[in-house]
Amino acid sequence: MFKLFSTDFWDIIARLILRNKIIILIGIIIVTIFFGTKWENMRFTYTEANLLPDEHAVNVTYNNFLKIFGEEGNLIVLGVKDSTLFTVEKLNAWNKLSESLKKYKEVETVVSIKDLQKLIKDTKNEKFNLEPFIKDSISSMAQVEKLQEELFKKYPFYDNFLFNNKTKTIRTAIYLKKDIVNTSARKDFVVNTLIPNIDAFQESNNLDVRISGMPYIRTLNSQNIVDEISLFIAAALLVTSLIFFFFFRSFRATIISLIVVCIGVMWTLGILGLLNYEITVLTALIPPLIIVIGIPNCIFLINKYQHEVKLHGNKVKSLQRVITKIGNATLMTNVTTASGFATFILTESKLLKEFGIVASLSILAIFILCLLIIPIIYTFLPYPKERHLEHLNKRWIGGFVNWMEHMVRQKRITIYATSVVLLIISMIGINQIKISGSLIEDMPKKTEFFKDIRFFEEEFNGIMPLEIMIDTKHKKGVMKLSTLKRMDQLEDLIIETPELSKPISVVGLVKYSKQAYYNGNTKFYQLPTSQENSFILSYAKNSSSNVDLLKNFVDSTGQYARITTFMKDVGTDKMERIEENLNTKINKVFPKEKYDVTMTGKALVFQKGTKYLVKNLAISLSLAIFLISLFMAYMFRSGRMIIVSLIPNLLPLLITAGLMGYLGVPIKPSTILVFSIAFGISVDDTIHFLAKYRQELQANHWKIKTSVYGALRETGVSMFYTSIVLFFGFSVFTISSFGGTVALGALVSATLLFAMLSNLLLLPSLLLSLERSIANKEVLREPAINIIPEEDEDE
Repeated sequence: MFKLFSTDFWDIIARLILRNKIIILIGIIIVTIFFGTKWENMRFTYTEANLLPDEHAVNVTYNNFLKIFGEEGNLIVLGVKDSTLFTVEKLNAWNKLSESLKKYKEVETVVSIKDLQKLIKDTKNEKFNLEPFIKDSISSMAQVEKLQEELFKKYPFYDNFLFNNKTKTIRTAIYLKKDIVNTSARKDFVVNTLIPNIDAFQESNNLDVRISGMPYIRTLNSQNIVDEISLFIAAALLVTSLIFFFFFRSFRATIISLIVVCIGVMWTLGILGLLNYEITVLTALIPPLIIVIGIPNCIFLINKYQHEVKLHGNKVKSLQRVITKIGNATLMTNVTTASGFATFILTESKLLKEFGIVASLSILAIFILCLLIIPIIYTFLPYPKERHLEHLNKRWIGGFVNWMEHMVRQKRITIYATSVVLLIISMIGINQIKISGSLIEDMPKKTEFFKDIRFFEEEFNGIMPLEIMIDTKHKKGVMKLSTLKRMDQLEDLIIETPELSKPISVVGLVKYSKQAYYNGNTKFYQLPTSQENSFILSYAKNSSSNVDLLKNFVDSTGQYARITTFMKDVGTDKMERIEENLNTKINKVFPKEKYDVTMTGKALVFQKGTKYLVKNLAISLSLAIFLISLFMAYMFRSGRMIIVSLIPNLLPLLITAGLMGYLGVPIKPSTILVFSIAFGISVDDTIHFLAKYRQELQANHWKIKTSVYGALRETGVSMFYTSIVLFFGFSVFTISSFGGTVALGALVSATLLFAMLSNLLLLPSLLLSLERSIANKEVLREPAINIIPEEDEDE
């Protein structure tokens, strides 16, 4: 019996691949076609990324709110800040635009200036009547001036909802039907209906219309993600193929590599479709990641094939050795890389779990494709020409290898001192890292929709909904004056908080009712007294419009009320302070035995999700380190070697974390991925180096220094090549318009560069300094997995 992953095992695999090449190629084609049929199941996410587990208390609270009041993120707002709007022609055109949007089936209602109603006291019938500000259309400037006078001075109920009386900015609110907000119908309406209508209006009236609101932001943001997938794939293919060609100077080898990674991308998309996962801002990164990770596999395999051909000229023997000698190494390095991604599967976040599953499966798939396709294709091709093998004799990289050897021989103290200094500086930087729970921070800053977000923040204090739900525990408990007074006290704090917009609730409506009861006198825009309350409520009950006015603020039973406010894009620290202040007020004003008050909303859910992920970051990274340590322990059978090998891979992670602190890059969902991904990839270099080092020890009769320098010269070139590919490959993500993706690409690239230098300078230095305790036959006995098989005698 042969041992699993032994040389005999890989000999059998090599024979199976080379003797059944036609069947294997047909099998790959069939599997690729199968995955291609699953592409139709791919769909782009129509909801925000929910980073929390479904059963998390914050999610439970949010879902409970949605059951009572329905989808909160169904509001699209249009805004104009232009004095010329207040002319007869343009104001009529603005009102006509709002009216035209009501006819679309996706729209529940539109509220514009023309839809605003005055509450008028009808003393005779003891009820309130509703009278529109604008009955038909405006025919004179006198009417425009009267409208401005009434809007901006007499009706505080509407202030900061449809207009800002200080800056004279006007808004129109479009409420989409709640059942289409998280479907493709939302995208169709925004892209094919709303935007063309707004564009036509702007052109004909020479007005700059700003658009925002969660449905609009989510639609355009999702479209940017879709557009960038093809951009990333094209850029990753271009960059990696150019570097590959620069190394090999062979169109043939470059095209073979491109074929392999393209099939890998097709399989990745097929896995997404097969599992019915949505394409999110994270899963959209996987196809280009597969290209970046797949190309180094191709480099190892093709480089080994060309080296073997040059050595003995036997093509079949060369291809067999490619599989037997590189199979173990590429399998182990791909498994460790996949492990870095697979740790996300163990988190309870659905978003990260799906990313981890697809990424780890795709990495293993690209390994299988490389191992099968490259040797098989070369069996059909003629021998490489002399010019294809010239790169094997390149001397330009010799200077780099000589420099590394010189540093390890002569400057070991300098290497240690530099490492310690970098570690201290990094620890200081790590203390400066901040956490970001912003919904919009990663969105493209140069797009019009992002500028519009900032516009509405300045004019109306934000568009991110924050909801407070009050459960009075009794039917019709909301309309009790004691409840309304408590809500009013809470709203006073919201108004005083500069990061929050003016709250909208039933309290404002009751105040408006009292103002109407006193014939529109603005000084009576306040809650009624106990005596006034009975008169005003009797008027309200007789008003047929009462139910319509209340339905968005109070549930049908009258037990639940909501206070809706909108918040600016604030950092996690500030958001936590706001939440703490509100909770302090809630606990003071609302007795727990009488009221159950909860705070929720998309902005709060996202911020809590980010904190949850940060807590899980340490767990995820620890799992990656633990899993990879197990691999190392199984492969090398040495606990001491695990410690020595982890130091050069943990130091780059700490340096990167320090850089994040100094550069002001916060911890957020996108940058959290950096550490597990980089660790899983960078440890590959360590495995290659230590495997070659053990082999050199045996070949050199346990002469430590000779073995270290031999391993350094042998692996330095390949580690340099693959690190360059990975560096520029991940740098592709810096062309993204999403801040988080840019940070991910730049940080992973930087980490891998540090990791290469750490593995080529610090690791061999540690081996030399600790030679007596780790470099002996007991510590480095025969490994469980022989990563680099012994060289044959004829070589």
